[in-house]
This record gives sequence, C-alpha cells and structure tokens, in this order.
Amino acid sequence: MALLDSKTAIVTGGAGSIGLATARLFLDEGASVVLVDRDRAGLERAAAGLPRERVALAAADVTDSLSTKAYVKLAVERFGGIDVLFSNAGVFGTVAPVADYPLDIFDMVQAVHVRGAFLAAKHAVPHMRSGGSIVITSSVAATRGDPGVYAYITAKHAQTGLMRCLAKELAPRGIRVNTVNPGPVDNGFQLAVEQGFGAATGMDGTAFFNALIPMGRHASPAEIARSVLYLASDQSSFVTGTMLMVDGGMSI
Repeated sequence: MALLDSKTAIVTGGAGSIGLATARLFLDEGASVVLVDRDRAGLERAAAGLPRERVALAAADVTDSLSTKAYVKLAVERFGGIDVLFSNAGVFGTVAPVADYPLDIFDMVQAVHVRGAFLAAKHAVPHMRSGGSIVITSSVAATRGDPGVYAYITAKHAQTGLMRCLAKELAPRGIRVNTVNPGPVDNGFQLAVEQGFGAATGMDGTAFFNALIPMGRHASPAEIARSVLYLASDQSSFVTGTMLMVDGGMSI
C-alpha cells in the first residue's frame, strides 16, 4: 500500500526544487496535492507532467491571511480535507552587519518563514484529520549563529518554537508537527546564497560550504523530499516535536 494513499497534502513553495520534488513523491505515494506558490506561471511550469486530476494549483502570498484561507479552502473543496501540510516557502534575505542590516529585508524574511508557517497552520489545522502531519522546512541555520545572517537565522530559530508549540497543542488530536532541517542543497536557492557569499568574501561559496559538511557535499532535493515523506507518513507515527537534521552532519 502506498504511504499516502487517499491523503491530501498542501505544499507551499511548491514551484521550488524541494517543494516540487516532495509533491512528486507525495503523488507517487498516492496523495492528492495542492501546490502553492506566489507565481501562477511558475506553478503551471512546475505542474507540467503531473497527474492534474490529483493536483490543484494556488497562486498565493503566504504572508497574507486571506490568500492562505483561499488555498486551504481549495484543498478542502477539491479533495475533501487535509492530511499533510508542508510549509516550505522561503527566502534568504541578505548578509550584513547588524547596524547596516536593512529593516525591510529583515521583516520580509520573518513574514515569509514565520508568519507564513503560522498562517498555514492557523487556517489548515481546523480542517486536518486525525493522524495528520505538519512539516515545516527549517534549516541547519536553526542550530547556528553566524555573523550577518540576521534575518534568515532568526526566522529559522523562530520556526523551531512555532513547531514545538503546535506539536504540544495538536498531539491530543493525533496530529504530529516536526521540522525538516536541511543543510546546503544543490538548488538555485543555495546557489544564490553561495554567489552572494563569494562576492562578499572572494571565496568559492560552494567549496566553503562543502568543507563544513562532514559528508563533503550538498544534498539533492530528492534527499530532502524523502525525509519529508517520512515525517508526513505513518512511518513516523510516534515522532512529533522534533528537528530532523538532513545536513550531512553539518550540525554535529
């Protein structure tokens, strides 16, 4: 039997590499999926080749309460309820000394990661069935403190607190809540981080990060997706309130 047979999942950040890899794996395991991202055209491109009878697309601003209500409503009306919420939308921000860090960028990063995950839970939880799972994409950054990475690292630490509050509240309903915490991933998001790092330091950003990882390489989006599937499915039926590190040992 498929791990998510007849389940319904919402995937935010659905047009990105991790979101799309996870959505494909969910579909392979029998789920119906609502893909959420800010750009409709990007969603249409991402959904090419997916079984559209089990896929719904929602262009939404994850920081906006009404937009969040709308994609939750779509999931309920199209597929009858919600079993899995994968809150995966993200943005990096910039790197700068604290005195120079732009306030608008700091606020924007908090809004996407923290407010976005909070709103997703706030509106989806009333429609979630017993045995459901919420997975929030965090990062190895949730275990670190690095100069200049104020917005992103602060947001990732905040998501840990949000996850733990949700896990305690929802356990009596049989709903589990966890974060998946990737290290560097071989995708466009990480490449932009490394290019910015390289421009600021004159170093090879990819080589720098690989040197911090005991396994010596970046993860693939598929490796992160398989970890999300574990947390989303009954294979992790007694796992809640945890940070699942998928970082090649970077947090050791």
